[in-house]
Amino acid sequence: MPPVALGIPAFRRDPAAAPSTEGRPHTADLIDRFGRVARDLRVSITSACSLRCTYCMPAEGLPVIPSRDLLSADEIGRLVGIAVHDLGVREVRFTGGEPLTRPDLVDLIRASSDIAPGIPLAMTTNGIGLDRKAAALAEAGLTRINVSLDTIDREHFAAVTRRDRLPAVLRGLDAARAAGLGPIKINAVALRETLADAGDLLAWALDHDVRLRFIEQMPLDADETWRRENLVSAQELLDELGRRFTLTPAGRDDPSAPAEDWFVDGGPATVGIIASVTRSFCEACDRTRLTAEGTVRSCLFGDDETDLRALLRGGATDAEIAERWRGAMWNKQAGHGIDADDFIRPVRSMGAIGG
Repeated sequence: MPPVALGIPAFRRDPAAAPSTEGRPHTADLIDRFGRVARDLRVSITSACSLRCTYCMPAEGLPVIPSRDLLSADEIGRLVGIAVHDLGVREVRFTGGEPLTRPDLVDLIRASSDIAPGIPLAMTTNGIGLDRKAAALAEAGLTRINVSLDTIDREHFAAVTRRDRLPAVLRGLDAARAAGLGPIKINAVALRETLADAGDLLAWALDHDVRLRFIEQMPLDADETWRRENLVSAQELLDELGRRFTLTPAGRDDPSAPAEDWFVDGGPATVGIIASVTRSFCEACDRTRLTAEGTVRSCLFGDDETDLRALLRGGATDAEIAERWRGAMWNKQAGHGIDADDFIRPVRSMGAIGG
């Protein structure tokens, strides 16, 4: 694969416009101009959330998407089927907002599992309410979960999320483990206000046999308060963890995996660091994204979106939808460009895009 420059090409602002396919090779895969192939599908199913994390949601929450504008469970299942059977996708993850706030979540998982049997179906969740749904989700075809948990200090959790719900998250984790939704991964955004908690969180993860991954905070917060100078970098996080643990590089278990793994005290346990800002991995990105409204978003940081919902509801064939999807991915930008002088943060925040 040739080196990828991290400049940001001009965005296509009309989400209904057909993406340019000039120069695109004839292939069944979701390939882009830089030779990357998308195998990992992220499907946002709602913008609603039960928490108000400061790095994601505004205090009042995001605007409610009218139900008629959301993809239905059957429509999501059909798009998952197209992605798997026509476009080479090999893993599907459901995100939000918070997926557990969607009433038809179990039906949605079942529709996707039925149309793409054998494909790993994962979900990223904050865990609130998972204790009531974990068993049903596993029975419907969900295979594993990632739980967002930035600290196990209850006071700090309440400050970051604006909700005192840590016990509910821990109950959800217990239920997920009992339902066989493993291996369980914990995603922790590295924040200045919880940096001192990082060692306790890693010790807790080791004790509870879950895999912890720290993530550098990206400029995707709805309040737009992110500043590079306040970033907790991967190196600063490693230094903090190194006060308590001996960490040695373990590399990546997959070239496209975002996390760099580190053995903890000689292994075999590891901790992952996703250095989205300071050690960009855009050149190996293998993701394609669907928003809750049914648009393809080829990059977290690209505001170009291609409408598939209109095709679904307008009688388009699977082949026509797949072709539009390929065109959208062909135009994927080279990288997020956070360090560029002309960087423009995306209009949507993380809660509206999906993790």
